[in-house]
Amino acid sequence: MSGGTVRSLGKGSAPPGPVPEGLIRVYSMRFCPYAKRTLLVLRAKGIRHEVININLKNKPEWFFKKNPLGLVPVLETSLGQLIYESAITCEYLDEAYPGKKLLPGDPYEKACQKMVFESFSKVPSLMVSFLRKQNKEDCSGLKEELHKEFSKLEEVLTNKKTTFFGGSSLSMIDYLIWPWFEWLEALELNECVDHTPNLKLWMASMKNDPIVSSLPTDVKTLQGFFNLYLQNSPEACDYGL
Repeated sequence: MSGGTVRSLGKGSAPPGPVPEGLIRVYSMRFCPYAKRTLLVLRAKGIRHEVININLKNKPEWFFKKNPLGLVPVLETSLGQLIYESAITCEYLDEAYPGKKLLPGDPYEKACQKMVFESFSKVPSLMVSFLRKQNKEDCSGLKEELHKEFSKLEEVLTNKKTTFFGGSSLSMIDYLIWPWFEWLEALELNECVDHTPNLKLWMASMKNDPIVSSLPTDVKTLQGFFNLYLQNSPEACDYGL
């Protein structure tokens, strides 16, 4: 289950019971791009899982026992093991479960994916800064910075001469960076990739991927979430339900 229609648990809610054997649980939030990484990997590997959505604007007290930082995603196994930090959860899932491996086995190719991940690392904070500042002050500087960061990714694809960042087929790095590209239209930032033909081709290919399309993001709903999020509304995480 994706958790896309499951209301979030907030302060005062009862903690969920043990994770059933044969499942893994992911604590998520419907609009969180970090949690989306984990959900994509769970789907890509065909791992049976259940989703518990957390109200990040009104967090349950018990959730801090799952992650002292109070952030999603968090994985919980039937043995009570807890794993958090999005990239770590994704690597854990790839290593712990059989089936298609999303990370390359070759050490050099794995290092290349991690270098791309580092090249992308400024994008999330820039997009969150843009979200918080829009309609308040001029954002041309942030747009220029995003333009530069997307140019770096364009260069990677140009040099590799492949559709995806890991090669000719979709792999871990693509899933790790994709969720923020779903924000571009909602934030009206598509102009920031106008100069990147290979990156735009990658975006189109990602949208056509069955795993990505199985976890769709509706632009209007995402914009509604943004509006409530900026108001610190406890209703933000359940917007649209």
